[in-house]
Amino acid sequence: MSMTTGGGGGYSSDINVTPMIDILLVLLIIFMVIVPVTPKGLDALVPQPPKDKQKQQNPTDRTIVVQVMHHPGAQPGYKINETDVLKGELLPKLTDIYANRAERIMFVRGDDEVNFASIAEVIDIGRAAGVDHIGLMTPKIMAGQ
Repeated sequence: MSMTTGGGGGYSSDINVTPMIDILLVLLIIFMVIVPVTPKGLDALVPQPPKDKQKQQNPTDRTIVVQVMHHPGAQPGYKINETDVLKGELLPKLTDIYANRAERIMFVRGDDEVNFASIAEVIDIGRAAGVDHIGLMTPKIMAGQ
């Protein structure tokens, strides 16, 4: 590095690094802003085993399953946990069931021949009854078949 002292007024061949530092700082700020905004994966909760098996209630006592059954040539039939129910009685019965429950979970099971519109109606009735989470049950696929 040499220093010029006064005089000549000629051209200097020294590199001016000030613009490069400005560009570097701008890029650094841009990357610092972009990195925290990158999306991350879905938050998923893994089921935990019960801590005390004696305190655990029988899950079938708390599970509500609404079944939509196919009747050839007629309207579909409905059951709430193996109890036959008419379609017009679904909303009042589900409202009574979920009136005092903290867990508002319901499962819907439909026969293979049932039109999905009937399943969608049961889901809408469940939402109207105040159910927060509605799951669809599918048949288990047996190994070797």
